[in-house]
Amino acid sequence: MDGVDHLIWQTEQFRPTPVDLAAPARFPERGKGPQVFTNNGNLSGAPTPDANLLRAHFAGRRVVVLGLARQGMALTRFFADLGAQVVVSDAAPPERLKTETTALNGIPVAYALGGHPTSLLDDCALLCLSGGVPAQLPIVETAVARGIPLTNDGLLTCQLAASHGLTPLIAITGSSGKTTTTTLVGKLLAADGRTVHVGGNIGVPLLDRLATIEPGATVLELSSFQLELFDPALAWGGLQGGGPQVACITNLTPNHLDRHPTMAAYAAAKFNLLALLEPGSTLVVNLDDPVTSRLAPPEMLPKRKRIPAEWRLDDLLDETQAVLQRRGVRIVPVSQQHILSTGAWLADGVLIVEGQPICRREEVPLRGDHNVGNLLTACAIAHAAGADLGCMGDVARTFTGVPHRLEVVAHDNHVTWINDSIATSPERAIAGLRSFEPGQQTLILLAGGKDKNLPWDAFANEALARVSFLIGFGQSGPMIINLVQERARFSQQKAPNCAVVQRLDEAVELAARVAGDDSVVLLSPGGTSYDAYKDFEERGEHFRQLVRRMIDAQICNGNRAKRMP
Repeated sequence: MDGVDHLIWQTEQFRPTPVDLAAPARFPERGKGPQVFTNNGNLSGAPTPDANLLRAHFAGRRVVVLGLARQGMALTRFFADLGAQVVVSDAAPPERLKTETTALNGIPVAYALGGHPTSLLDDCALLCLSGGVPAQLPIVETAVARGIPLTNDGLLTCQLAASHGLTPLIAITGSSGKTTTTTLVGKLLAADGRTVHVGGNIGVPLLDRLATIEPGATVLELSSFQLELFDPALAWGGLQGGGPQVACITNLTPNHLDRHPTMAAYAAAKFNLLALLEPGSTLVVNLDDPVTSRLAPPEMLPKRKRIPAEWRLDDLLDETQAVLQRRGVRIVPVSQQHILSTGAWLADGVLIVEGQPICRREEVPLRGDHNVGNLLTACAIAHAAGADLGCMGDVARTFTGVPHRLEVVAHDNHVTWINDSIATSPERAIAGLRSFEPGQQTLILLAGGKDKNLPWDAFANEALARVSFLIGFGQSGPMIINLVQERARFSQQKAPNCAVVQRLDEAVELAARVAGDDSVVLLSPGGTSYDAYKDFEERGEHFRQLVRRMIDAQICNGNRAKRMP
């Protein structure tokens, strides 16, 4: 590969082996819980890497990157800058990746596009996974079997943050709320006068910019896909010293069960974050969530909340809580349901952090009780990272949310259009629905996308209570409609008006026809975007464009879109 800028390996003859995403990756020690429990709760192994160590180890050696999305491109630039022989492999064919490959012009990198042949592993020193690449791929399992170490953008950023002065390091994960919470923490620290960098699973990756950005606090959102590799049995480089000073698991409910085979495996991936916590670090704990509340000492919440027995998390949680206590990790609680003596809580309609009022509930522009919880959690995290409480009120009163999360796209002719494309699970869609009181508006819900093998029963109940017209679209649209109608028959309730379409543009067109005065059209799909879009952001942006084009057309025509009788 010396002297080669771009070598396109055509792989038409390569036919990828079908991947069973429901099967557990055959990783060493998988199914035995997170590595937080090895060696009596202490991590050992190689020293935490810095840029010099990485350069010395990988310069001139083959590094394979799987996936040419944002994180994959950051990994490619990072290792190319270190002098590695970088090969990027993506399952998509070359014609679908012109934008990405053009962005990498001038960087010495080779491509294997259209599949992931295991020959890529010959002489491979490191295999890097972009965020959406399943660990169950045959090439990944073959790499593990050969002893080839794994890494990803999030892990390397954590390992390298301290050596670049990017402290305190704050890491946030959870089943829902993590994007809003991460964004809020960044704004709270900035309001305190800090230099802040926000990244990880949101925004622009930090990895390939570590050497050039200004030292300051770093706030990372980490997904279960990223955290799956935060495991000393798999990862390259030491994990000691690479942990966050402040961490939070916002909540833990079923999610991504099309990728993680069980709830226990999903929890184990999330809990890999806890393996990095060292004595003196802080863990912010949501006492209102049945799972995360069990990470707090029993005296903080004497009565345990019930966890479904089939999740098989009791032993894992008890052992994790004991390890955190032995290690001396400080626990900061958060609750909307309990009055606390420390941490962050809601009392008599006032948000309180460490005994100091921040603002009143009615002053918070964010929609929904779930966002009040996100705000309390973010305040607790920011305060644990050193932010002054006095700066928090202004942020709480002015922050209106993140893009694609209950984002008001337009309000036209007494119809409000709301983009909640980030709702990629039934639980997130439920949170969106609960932001609208029953009977206060005509709620038209657009639900669908790709299912993640998650339970939809609670969603069906919420839809029956709040939705006037349900439009199913995409791969899971018919399933959602059938489930809601079956639940209505079973419970002897009136089902909302229902329709099934194939595409989002058809759903928007139909919603415009049926919407009357005081209607809210809510895109809160409950499924991922991968049946039709690159990610939820692309889906949300398409929704914005569809709504704006429709409104522009109405203005040009001097009237509203035609309504159905």
